[in-house]
Amino acid sequence: MKIMPANNTAPDPDMLPEYDFTDGVRGKYAEAYTEGSNLVLLAPDVASAFPNAEAVNEALRTLIALAHQIGARSK
Repeated sequence: MKIMPANNTAPDPDMLPEYDFTDGVRGKYAEAYTEGSNLVLLAPDVASAFPNAEAVNEALRTLIALAHQIGARSK
């Protein structure tokens, strides 16, 4: 796969005229996005056990509930 330089001015046949990014700023909102999100990178073996994000959240909620139950019993 050949990577084109960022300053490539050759027209992309898949780009419609209304997709004009001439004055676009790369990464303009990247910092704000990372501040407002809580992304966690799962290890490949862990990620393979879940079909989607909701399944991960459900498993973590179950684990939290179990931890609270165990913690309440040990007091």
